[in-house]
Amino acid sequence: MLAEIRRKIADDQFEFSKHAVDQSILRGIHVQEIKEAIASGQVIEDYPDDKYAPSCLISGLTQANRPLHVQCSYPSRSLIKIITVYEPNSNLWNNDFTRRRSNDEQ
Repeated sequence: MLAEIRRKIADDQFEFSKHAVDQSILRGIHVQEIKEAIASGQVIEDYPDDKYAPSCLISGLTQANRPLHVQCSYPSRSLIKIITVYEPNSNLWNNDFTRRRSNDEQ
């Protein structure tokens, strides 16, 4: 699944939800950074029963080592939909931003 997501992203076969556009502007996250994070990232959460369509959360680094989380649809859609994007909070995620911290760790 991740290989197909990466292929579609690299081939510009993706679109943004309104929420993702808004969040990327507010957070100063550029399209190229999203592409870099997906290219280097890994799926850390899977949402097969998501409200609108199956999706997953990818954690990756940009070329400038900026950690990003990108929630996107499964590659079964003709276009990957970027649902949201954000820089993970180190208080809520482990050191490599791949696992949520438990309440005891926060």
